[in-house]
Amino acid sequence: MLAGNRGNIVSISEPNFGGTIGATYRESTPWWPAPPRALGEPNVVLVVLDDTGFAHFGCYGSLIDTPNIDRLARGGLMYNSFHTTALCSPSRAAMLTGRNHHSVGMRAISNWNSGFPNMRGSISPSAATIAQVLNADGYATFMLGKWHLAPMEEASAAGPFHNWPLQKGFDRFYGFMDGETDQFYPELAEDNHPVDPPRTPEEGYHLSEDLVDRGIQWISDLKGMIPDKPFFTYLAFGAQHAPHHAPDSYLAKWRGKFDEGYDVLRERVYRRQLELGVIPEGTQLAPRNPGVPAWDDLTENQKKFSARLQEAFAAMLEHTDAQIGRLVDYLESVGEMDNTLFMVCSDNGASQEGGPYGVMNEFSYFNMLIDNVDEVVETRLDDIGTPNGYSNYPWGWAQVGNTPLKWYKQNTYGGGVRDPLVIHYPRGIADRGHIRPQFCHAVDITPTILEVTGATMPDSFAGIPQMPLHGASLVATFGSPSAPNPRSVQYFEQLGHRGIYSDGWKLTTYHVQGRPWEEDVWGLFRLGDDFSECNDLSSQFPEKYQEMLALWWSEAERYGVLPLDDRGIELFAAAPRPGTVHARSIYTYHPPMARIPMQTAPALGGRSWVATADIDVPATGLRGVVFARGGHDLGACVFVKDGEIHFNYNALGRITRVKGPFTPSAGAHVLSVEFDRIGKADANVSILLDGQTVAEGYIPQIVRIMGSSGMTIGYDSHSPMVTDYELPFAFTGTISKIVFEVKSRAVAADQAATQRAEMGKE
Repeated sequence: MLAGNRGNIVSISEPNFGGTIGATYRESTPWWPAPPRALGEPNVVLVVLDDTGFAHFGCYGSLIDTPNIDRLARGGLMYNSFHTTALCSPSRAAMLTGRNHHSVGMRAISNWNSGFPNMRGSISPSAATIAQVLNADGYATFMLGKWHLAPMEEASAAGPFHNWPLQKGFDRFYGFMDGETDQFYPELAEDNHPVDPPRTPEEGYHLSEDLVDRGIQWISDLKGMIPDKPFFTYLAFGAQHAPHHAPDSYLAKWRGKFDEGYDVLRERVYRRQLELGVIPEGTQLAPRNPGVPAWDDLTENQKKFSARLQEAFAAMLEHTDAQIGRLVDYLESVGEMDNTLFMVCSDNGASQEGGPYGVMNEFSYFNMLIDNVDEVVETRLDDIGTPNGYSNYPWGWAQVGNTPLKWYKQNTYGGGVRDPLVIHYPRGIADRGHIRPQFCHAVDITPTILEVTGATMPDSFAGIPQMPLHGASLVATFGSPSAPNPRSVQYFEQLGHRGIYSDGWKLTTYHVQGRPWEEDVWGLFRLGDDFSECNDLSSQFPEKYQEMLALWWSEAERYGVLPLDDRGIELFAAAPRPGTVHARSIYTYHPPMARIPMQTAPALGGRSWVATADIDVPATGLRGVVFARGGHDLGACVFVKDGEIHFNYNALGRITRVKGPFTPSAGAHVLSVEFDRIGKADANVSILLDGQTVAEGYIPQIVRIMGSSGMTIGYDSHSPMVTDYELPFAFTGTISKIVFEVKSRAVAADQAATQRAEMGKE
């Protein structure tokens, strides 16, 4: 028998249970927690494009067709004074947290950790993301595309994962971890693990389409199951970052459309901007940036190359716009668009990483190599924009994308930090199709989302005290073109370039790396009269100049900008931190293994190294890839085919093949590849079986950065390294272990010096 009245029993699993618990359910009162506050609140879509300048959208004066973004602008608002940090990771960190990039530990790209609080390569736990806040409030949160907000040594299948999207507030993630990827052969991750693309380029694959397909599926699943649950979708395209890739039909449309050259077409964009009212009357067109050759001074082949590079960029942008249109069409078809805050922006100005003449492969820039333009035009012009290309356009076209402004991505002049922002929100914007002139910044995105959704940034999140928001909401500008600026002051700093905005004034400087900071030349501009920062007023207003300079230093100290640091690409070669993936010189792998992303793969670029594999050979049919590092455009691989072993080295199109007979007996063997750097840019390579040389050769050109594609062991799963085989061309033997011993630059240099001396070269 049950005992008598026991009174209310306390729940062990739910101490705050609001009902009563008796001996049986008849003597108890059920209780359920209140539903999430967010049910029925607006959806939010934040679309971020990479390396897209102020003038790249059609509604901002571009000659490139972006009808879907333009449609959003007609139904919403355009901002012509939206600013970013001049670089991708910092801008995205600012957008997602509402705090300044130095303050959250993202001074520059997440690939770097300088050892100072302002550059950790990840977002500080004291700055909760908008995804974390909305998720805790009952939103479904989806992240698609480029993350680039975690240290790259954490981006492998081994993690750690605390800086990956799912641990930063997103329910689902599908995209890539690094700053760029091949759009036809991307290095993809889903949630917390790497995955392969669902199709090949031959089957019609392109990353931008894949991202939108996945986003539509997630939203459809959500709304089919819980119709009242709102979603936050962060769609961060790899476009328009290099490589510029687009389907053939888009490439064909733009053939010959840029043959007049960037000087003529930049003037045309400028005139369109004036007609559209995107820039104020009286705005000057900034002169060509230093180092940009006049179009008429280019050779005919340089013009052909340059125009074709811009065609690929235009095709990619129009294709990206079409994917945005697909998402908008879907939201309209299911009745969600009117209840969605939909924002489209860029993370920085147009890229300067193509140099003065453009590059067939973006990594030419990072390897400080120059294309032979005549050879490219003769043999590879039609590869641009296709799976066989990896291109970036020249400075002249980048400045067209930044019209009417100076400089580019990385710089704190307008060309680096003034970017397009379109906001579409039918429930909150009645004054549609207009331009808003209010100064605003990436840090204002999160406060705007918070106000629209009714969510609040907590003082503490997951037990960690939170720093206050640095941005302010733009909602007041939704209803009035004369609403005051949300904030009066904003500093800028990127790679040593610096700037400060205050109540219509801007002070900025272009910093030359290595030059003493006190020698930087600052320009003072009144933006209301000088949209393009062409008229330096520092000599006319010396007191204002000093006031603004002092304000910069004050804001820099307040927001953790110091210490100043103008290092850039050399940080890729910084000494690894203890406990991270590269805090070793020997990498030992036991297949099978997932693909090893580029930033976590052995650092083979520009160094001497030895790869030693313990293999078991079958009785017949030995073939396949031993390892592949890179892709079709750049990298190295070892494979066996038709009784020969091959070492293929691709230095940005300069291909060297070393091969020899390879018919080992069945059973256990040791295969070694010795790569010895002997000079500034060359190497010797030897292939050995059980200690005996089977092939050797000379590599006349090596690279120090081996592209954005990672490594596979026992197969090739990215873009095929060579045309000799079809993917995955798996190794038919067994690789029980493979060891890469990477020698330091100092060791490699000493060995090279000894070798040259022995050969009588010194």
